[in-house]
Amino acid sequence: MSSFSDREKGFETAFVRNQELAFRITARRNRLFGSWAAERLGLPAGAVADAYAAAVVAADFAEPGDEDVIRKVRGDLTEKGIAVTEPELRAELERALAEARRQLATG
Repeated sequence: MSSFSDREKGFETAFVRNQELAFRITARRNRLFGSWAAERLGLPAGAVADAYAAAVVAADFAEPGDEDVIRKVRGDLTEKGIAVTEPELRAELERALAEARRQLATG
């Protein structure tokens, strides 16, 4: 019975670790996406752009999925008169996801 219990604890530990990694990847993706949007918005590099990227990360907690993040960035870009399509935003979000995975895998 002990080996079954040990395996169960091992699976639980792996599950928790995978969930934490997924959360970190998503947060990093959103930060990278926010940094990209800050550049498109013409925000000065540094504290202002970092604050905007953090706001994009926070926007992801509004609802499950990516729609809240895309809606925030699209709205901010549109408000500044910057034309961007939904496919462009989704492509950039995918690029940011790949970069976030790469960053967290190497560091």
